[in-house]
Amino acid sequence: MQSDNIKSYLHLHLIVFIWGFTAVLGALITLDALPLVWFRMLFAVGFIATYLFFKEKSLKVASKTALQFLFAGLIIALHWFTFFSAIKISNISITLACLSTGAFFTSLLEPILYGKKIIFYEVFFGLLVIVGLYIIFKVEGNYFWGIITALTSAFLSALFAVINSKFVKTHEATVISFYELSGGVIFFTLFLLFTNSFSASFFSLSMNDLIYLLILSSVCTAYAFIASTAIMKFLSPYTVMLTINLEPIYGIILAVIVFQEKEKMSFEFYIGALIIVLTVLLNAVIKSRKIKIN
Repeated sequence: MQSDNIKSYLHLHLIVFIWGFTAVLGALITLDALPLVWFRMLFAVGFIATYLFFKEKSLKVASKTALQFLFAGLIIALHWFTFFSAIKISNISITLACLSTGAFFTSLLEPILYGKKIIFYEVFFGLLVIVGLYIIFKVEGNYFWGIITALTSAFLSALFAVINSKFVKTHEATVISFYELSGGVIFFTLFLLFTNSFSASFFSLSMNDLIYLLILSSVCTAYAFIASTAIMKFLSPYTVMLTINLEPIYGIILAVIVFQEKEKMSFEFYIGALIIVLTVLLNAVIKSRKIKIN
């Protein structure tokens, strides 16, 4: 059991690194946030469906369960929509750093939704993350709407993580991912139809956008989504969300390499980022000691 937890934690870091690259792809893709997310989820569903077909896995679940999966898909779709929207109206650094508040939201949502006892150090670590965030944004007040949109994305991500942690206990990660991503596609398709947003230009993609979308939907979505869902069998939602706080670090380093001066970081950012990294490491140490004791 301890070995499974350690392997899952290391695997989670690889996935978070991949998610960090997602922000770079989102900035490179010229589409607006809504069509970007729609194509991303549509392609990802296709990749997962192909995998399920060759593995001969059944998609049969109870009707009530399927509806729950589909609703969770709406939440993750809205998370991605607000995520890419924040990147478009601010930048990668602002958006990724704001996602670090997800751990704090998780520490509040679990007791509210599942009656879990509030754990002091979880709330404390969440507050530390906010301190790091405050230091980072102390001199970035001109990105107000980008910050608000990114914080909304962080809340939706935390809500999704808490809800999904219950699903993985009784269902296979691949099946859950197929239904959830399908749910996102369905809800956004209905919205696009209702707003008459589908047109010839909507489906006209440049070669670069198509290539980036295929990478985004396969590696950064289909693979990472299934793997992160499976990991929740061994790690708590809070640990998952807190580890995701490394996504700003990975993502911003990649963004600086790709976009250089456009994503240049201030000294204050490094201080705030250091607080976030130390918080993640402290959480890992405490969780590891608890595993050894148990």
